[in-house]
Amino acid sequence: MDLSLIDWSRAQFALTAIFHWVFVPLTLGLGVIMCIFETIYYRTGDEKWKRLAKFWIKLFGINFAIGVATGIILEFEFGTNWSNYSYFVGDIFGAPLAIEGIIAFFLEATFIAVLFFGWNKVSKGFHLASTWITVIGATLSAWWILVANAWMQFPAGMDFNPDTARNEMTDFLAVALSPVAVNKFFHTVLSAWMLGAAFVIGVSSWFLLKKREHEFAVNSIKVAAIVGVVGIALTFWTGHSSAQKVAKYQPMKLAAMEALYQGKNGTELIGIGVVNPAKEAYNDSVKPVVAKIAFPKMLSWLATGDLDAFVPGIQDIIEGGYETENGTALSFDQKQEKGKIAQNALKVYRAAKADSIQNEKEACDSLRDARRVEYVQTMAVAREEIDANIGNLGYGYLNTPEETIPNVGLTFYAFHFMVIFGGYFLLFFIFAWFLNRKGVNGVWAKNKWLQLLGLISIPLAYLTSQAGWIVAEVGRQPWTIQDVLPVGASISKIPTSSVQITFFVFLTVFTVLLIAEVGIMLKSIQKGPENE
Repeated sequence: MDLSLIDWSRAQFALTAIFHWVFVPLTLGLGVIMCIFETIYYRTGDEKWKRLAKFWIKLFGINFAIGVATGIILEFEFGTNWSNYSYFVGDIFGAPLAIEGIIAFFLEATFIAVLFFGWNKVSKGFHLASTWITVIGATLSAWWILVANAWMQFPAGMDFNPDTARNEMTDFLAVALSPVAVNKFFHTVLSAWMLGAAFVIGVSSWFLLKKREHEFAVNSIKVAAIVGVVGIALTFWTGHSSAQKVAKYQPMKLAAMEALYQGKNGTELIGIGVVNPAKEAYNDSVKPVVAKIAFPKMLSWLATGDLDAFVPGIQDIIEGGYETENGTALSFDQKQEKGKIAQNALKVYRAAKADSIQNEKEACDSLRDARRVEYVQTMAVAREEIDANIGNLGYGYLNTPEETIPNVGLTFYAFHFMVIFGGYFLLFFIFAWFLNRKGVNGVWAKNKWLQLLGLISIPLAYLTSQAGWIVAEVGRQPWTIQDVLPVGASISKIPTSSVQITFFVFLTVFTVLLIAEVGIMLKSIQKGPENE
């Protein structure tokens, strides 16, 4: 196994995903806010709301265009860098991506022209409908992409076909409406509302700092703060549900999120802590976290809803033996054995099938009939072994239990950064809404420090959003498909140098695109909203 090829392929995909996620949450969050502005204009006929809508739509368009470019490259990388994965599950994974392109992206591409160029050319109602449909299309795109991602973390609705050595979809609804997919969609989209609201408040605060467009900025903050409160509050709610899904389907990820090596009943939740760099082995006696502030029993509650429930740690998951709702947990060695049984049974099945085909061509009638029975029996036994062990197929590709442990430090810090600053944004939006009301004399609009806080909150929102995806993707390593296919068995057989070259090409192109977007955005913001 070429570890350098695996590392470079992962690095390239992570690079593309991180850059792509710079643009997506702003599209989803800002889209909802600009729709609200135009809806208010439609209902009131007040031109100031049209002016607000047109300004934020312009920034939406700049961001949307560059986000599409990075998203297309991200999807192509499944074929270029992860061809074994694409072959193994392409029939399943490709379906939601195809639907996203055919339906959701079609809605965006069809109505976005009316959104940008239809002012004063179509009726107010039709333009408003086009604005909402464009944003709904973008949200539906997110739905199908997140369905594909959720399936990788909780594979469902499929059967393995030993004749083709591929997984095939048997239940589309189980894939599209899995509990992980539904939760991931709402958690992701609602967190995007948070980022969009922070962006609008930050830009509006800049106008207030420059003593420009006071009414425009105040009205923008009022609406954005409400969207932000709703978005972040529901993000916390779906986050709790997400933790329960992770605890059930990806316990190793949850253990890494809390640097939990030895589980217990009534497990504490770490609020702030430092991962101990001296911790080298999963079963040594070194404390995994030092200088921590923790909340007793709260991880048990977060994971199960029961304050006294047992939450397994990394060592427990590797060694097995604890009770789950599905019975006694298997150890890594037991899962590895089952994975190898499935792999060997597949080899026996395919060899017997090949021999059977050859037998039909060469043997005489009597010998052919006798061998046919033998091959059928061999294939039937092998198929039973495959079906009984296919859920642990991926463990057969791994050599040591340490390979199942994700990067604990990165997962731990990303998770706690996300939670801490999620709490910050809840308070931020509440204060932005309350202090911007006339009843408290518009304190936000008069206080320079609060306006600076609004500006600083824009990059903090992006970092918080990125931290969430780091938890989701780093925490599930080494799996491309949970328990079924590790990254080492998913990559394409291409020269490492090819991946290295394209990595730096993409890094350069994406950096140029990001700089271009920021530059165009800044010029548009400096110019300000246009007068009719």
